[in-house]
Formats: sequence, structure tokens, C-alpha cells
Amino acid sequence: MRAARAWLGPRRRVATDIQVTCGGGVIKEVGAQRPVPGDTEILTVGGFLLPAAADRHVHLGLADPAAVLRGGVTAVRDLAWAPEPIFALADASELPSFNGPLVRAAGPMLTAPGGYPMGAGWAPPGTGLELRGAEAAAAAVAGLRGLGAAVIKVSLNAEAGPPLGDVELMAVCEAAHVADLPVTAHVQGPGQVERALGAGVDELAHTPWTQRLSEETIAAAAARQRIVSTLNIHAFGRDTPQLLVALDNLRRFHDAGGSVIYGTDLGNGPIPPGIDTAELLLMERAGLSGADVLQALVRAPLEAGAPADLLALGRDPLEDLSAFDDVRLVVRAGKVVMRR
Repeated sequence: MRAARAWLGPRRRVATDIQVTCGGGVIKEVGAQRPVPGDTEILTVGGFLLPAAADRHVHLGLADPAAVLRGGVTAVRDLAWAPEPIFALADASELPSFNGPLVRAAGPMLTAPGGYPMGAGWAPPGTGLELRGAEAAAAAVAGLRGLGAAVIKVSLNAEAGPPLGDVELMAVCEAAHVADLPVTAHVQGPGQVERALGAGVDELAHTPWTQRLSEETIAAAAARQRIVSTLNIHAFGRDTPQLLVALDNLRRFHDAGGSVIYGTDLGNGPIPPGIDTAELLLMERAGLSGADVLQALVRAPLEAGAPADLLALGRDPLEDLSAFDDVRLVVRAGKVVMRR
């Protein structure tokens, strides 16, 4: 694959006259354009080349995997669904015949009896798993690990029912960390971010939007957690109070050195499949530079050994993030899945 201009990934420069050699689903070599054997298949990219995107917060049961892939997202992390269908989908996504992104999943959200998402209209039976006691919490983590969970998600939503209790939350975090699994949390309501910090939760699955976090909480979170953006779910095309709180929290978190990653909560409202340019522009509005946004978005850099997942846009997104409205090429595992 050859391109006149390419961004090679986080902390890397924009390169010109680049050549990317792929094979076996991975990148074999990245460098300057040079002669190749006569029987080599060459794809010349007319636009701006960069790594493909990963969405770290989706509910794929509410979306079309093929549309997600065509829109430039070659890997997703599903953060709450019934275990049988989502882990089966994750397994299927590793096959060459799968028409969709690579899927990693949490399985059900761990919650208190009667807590969120139990009874939520969007969540089919099995999306939540109610815990009673430390032993049940540890057993739930072990069971999900055995099914192939890539992350453990907990519900700390005090506005839609009882949040997971302290005993269960601590036991989940301890068991997950012993199993080398990160813990992500849906935090909603006063004091829930602080509880997540105290228990050792690694990640917030949404930018907090229900209240302005204190400077002390922001500093602690920036030192110990990362945040999945999910800003556009609050926008509805306008500056809602929830969006303004989230933007303020994310701006201060980023300014404090916190790690931000791209995620949309796909399946929640009118979020489009594929790369959501509106989400990227809101991240920029929260103080991330164009390079910061790309770093939060991409799955892996363009380098030898990385997945052969690539995008081409009509123009340079480092100059204007709305370039993501013009996706011209999507490659997953070295295979062209969309080209315009």
C-alpha cells in the first residue's frame, strides 16, 4: 500500500511517500516507497493514510457490525450485553469471514440487586448480573474470565437504582486485578467517582456528567484512571447541561495529564455506526489537540507487527477533524472492506 501522506500513529510524525507492506493480517514493514517484485499487489491510496479506529464503548447488539466496519472502526469493546450472544460474537469476529470489527467484550455489567441496568429498556435479559456478597463477586469475575471477558464492568449508577455495594465493589476489583483484567465503571450520581477511585477501578466508561468533580477528584482520577469519552450521547445537536458538565470535567482531567480514549456508547440514541466525527469534535472542544484525538481514536500505530488495520481520508485530519466525514478506504487485517 502506498500513500503520498500518512500519520503513522501516536508520537509519530506525518510521513510522505510512505509504503506499508501487509501480510498474514499484520503489517510487515513501513517505510519509504521503493521498488517491489513485479507480482506484488500494490494499492495506491489517493488520500491521507492512518491507522484504523477502535471504539472502546459500544453495545454491538444494538448496531450493525458491518456498518461499524465500513465506517472505519475495525475493533470495538462491548461494555455490557448478555454473555452467550456477545462472547459468541467475539469468537466469530476473529474469523476471516466475519463482516464486522474485531470484538472484545465485558459480558454483563456487575450490579447490585435491583441496580442498573436491571429493567432498563435498552438492556435484554442477562445484560446485568446482580451480586450479593464478596464470594459472589469473586465468582462472577472468575466466570467472566473463563468466558473470555477482556474487561470487567461495574455499575455505580446511583440515579437508576442501588449502586454496587462497597464489599462487592472491592471484591470485584481485587479478583479482576488478580486475573489481570481491568475494571471499568458506569458512574452516575454524587460520590460515585470517588467510590470508584477508592476501590481501585481502572477506568470510567463515560466522562462524568451528573456533577462537576472537585479538583482533588480530578487530580486523583488523572493519576490513576482513564476516561472513555462518550460525549456526544449528551449533545442531541446542542449544548445540554449534561454535555457542558462533561466537557468541563474532561477538559480538567486532560489538563491534569489524564488519559482519554475514544468511545461512543454506540447503541445509545442516534450515534452513527463507524467513526462519529461529532464525538471527535467534542473531544477537541474539551481541550484535546488534533494529535491527542487521533491518539485516543486509533487502535495501534502503523508499524511492523501491528494489525493491518488502516484508513484513508480525503484530507489531513490533523488540520481539521471533520476530515473523518470523508472516509475513503477501510482495511481490516490486510483486507479492503470499503473503498471509495
